[in-house]
Amino acid sequence: MLSWATLVLGLASAAVIVVDSFIGGNRQPAKVMELVWPVTALYFGPAAIMAYREWGRPQSARWRQRYGNPPKKPRHADVVFGLCHCLAHCTLGAVIATVIIFGFDINIAGETLRPLYVGDFVGAVAVGVAFRYATEAHTGGRKVWAAIRSVVREDLLTVSAVELTLFIWIALVEHLVFPDVVRPSSPVFWLIHQIGLIIGFFAAWPATLWLIRRGIRMETPGTPH
Repeated sequence: MLSWATLVLGLASAAVIVVDSFIGGNRQPAKVMELVWPVTALYFGPAAIMAYREWGRPQSARWRQRYGNPPKKPRHADVVFGLCHCLAHCTLGAVIATVIIFGFDINIAGETLRPLYVGDFVGAVAVGVAFRYATEAHTGGRKVWAAIRSVVREDLLTVSAVELTLFIWIALVEHLVFPDVVRPSSPVFWLIHQIGLIIGFFAAWPATLWLIRRGIRMETPGTPH
């Protein structure tokens, strides 16, 4: 029941953001953020709605026309946006990998966890490349190899920290708590991922902060100024 409740809450929170953005007219200047915000809500639930209303909605042209410039961002906003951006890679990569691995019954010696780990990581990097490419493709200035270099330079450390944390968490839960629920047909499987992503968010905070302070990670397009 708890698993189903968190799943419904995450989906409902994502729907609230999508409706506000597309039906309410609060479109984001960086189109990729229109995907990042709902994906963040899938695991952070109402907390993502609060962050979106505080920092995301004020970036829309509709909000600016009504209220002027958006409020000044706090110091930690850049870290939060960087983490949300990278965790969107991890979340979508995990969903894609899960569908492929369990859909085609891919396993190693009868075990699905190891191919799931590989698939999650590869999927996260692939989604990151797609995000980077799509973000600047309209300018004609970023091609596939440039997008790959950008992901390796700016996102790979954060993504790796999140994925490592997620892998450790899933392995511990699988072997110590719920030995037979690592199947996507179980709502507990998705609750485990939700919790793992939240843990990974905070575990990757130091790495993301270091990247920003060193000037390695640039500001995510569409973040508050």
